[in-house]
Parts: sequence; C-alpha cells; structure tokens
Amino acid sequence: MRVLLPLLMLGSVAHALYFFLDGTQPKCFFEELPKDMLVVGHYTAEEWDDNTQSWQKHDGISIYISVEEVFDNDHRVVSQRGSSSGRFTFTSAEPGEHKICFTPSSNSGRTGWLSALQPNGGIKLTLDLAIGSSEIHSTDKTKLIDISERVRDLNARLLDIRREQIFQREREAEFRDQSESTNSRVVRWMFIQIVVLGITCAWQLSHLRSFFIKQKLT
Repeated sequence: MRVLLPLLMLGSVAHALYFFLDGTQPKCFFEELPKDMLVVGHYTAEEWDDNTQSWQKHDGISIYISVEEVFDNDHRVVSQRGSSSGRFTFTSAEPGEHKICFTPSSNSGRTGWLSALQPNGGIKLTLDLAIGSSEIHSTDKTKLIDISERVRDLNARLLDIRREQIFQREREAEFRDQSESTNSRVVRWMFIQIVVLGITCAWQLSHLRSFFIKQKLT
C-alpha cells in the first residue's frame, strides 16, 4: 500500500505515528525531500503479550529498514536491520521522492504476529520521523567530542612540529653563519700567510743579491 507522509514545511518537521505490520511484509512510506535534507527516524516495535495483555517489545523482534530513491530507479541509500527499537538516519543526495520501508520479523513463536488482521495481531511499530532535523544523538555527541579532541591533539602536534621546524631553521641559520665566519677567517689567515711568505721571499732574494754582489767585489 502506498502511504504518503505530509509535505515538508519550512524548518524541521516531525511525524510521530504508529501502525501495524503483517509478519514478513514490508510497510512503505513515500516522502518528497529536497536536496541535502537530514532525516532522523526513531522506532519501537512491539508484539502483543497474552500474559500481560499489552503490547510489549522483546529481543526476538527485529526490523529491517530500507530507504530507496524512487526518482533514481529505486536506488537504495539505507539498508539496515535493527532490534525492537532503534534509529536510522540519512541525508537526501538529490531532490525527489524517497520510499521508506519497514519489514518485521519475530521468533516469539506466536502466530498472531504474522497478520495484523487478527485480533491483537501483527507488529505494532511506533515511528517518530524528524525531517530537516537538527537533533544530535548522545552517541553522535560523544563521537563529535572525540573528533574535536583528536582535532585539538592534531593541532597541538602540528604546533610542536612547527616549533621544531623553526628551531631547526634557526640551528641551520646559526650553523651557516658559523661556517661562513670560519671560512672567512680561513681565507683571511691564508691571505696573511701568502703576504708573509711573499715578504719573506722578497727579503731572502734581496739578501742573496747583496751576498752575490759582495762576492763579486772580493
């Protein structure tokens, strides 16, 4: 059966309702969504308990949830199996009609859950669907806090690396200046040695010349 949920209004829209599911038969809703719209759904599945004479959830109930983009050849964007209560989320990638389906199963052994037409039969599913929701679940908050802490830790590490790089550049600049200073002193010392050697050679030549002149005179 084709069930249409009300069209979106501006802002966040929440649909809270309950309905009955036949066993192993999917129940689908169609919702027209704009692009980049967040949808958050909370559900609770219950089965009639003859002992308590009331609808109760138990561990044997599971719900298969699927979301398909009708406009894109029923491209499936959500496929998950949950327990008797849980949540699902998705964001519309493109504007268009989306089909949201729920398929129950139960291992209670009670045959009444297979048909909602029987008295107290079927599975009672309570659905709270928030469209355009700004809600953040506590687990998501924890994840965001963890991510925020990791980002701060990474930023601190980046600052440490940057300080280390600056220190290494300063060390390199200091070593370069020291090397240039040493090279300059070596060059100056070599120049002084060459000058001294030149003066010594000139003096020796002059002395030898005077010696040879005296030898000729004698």
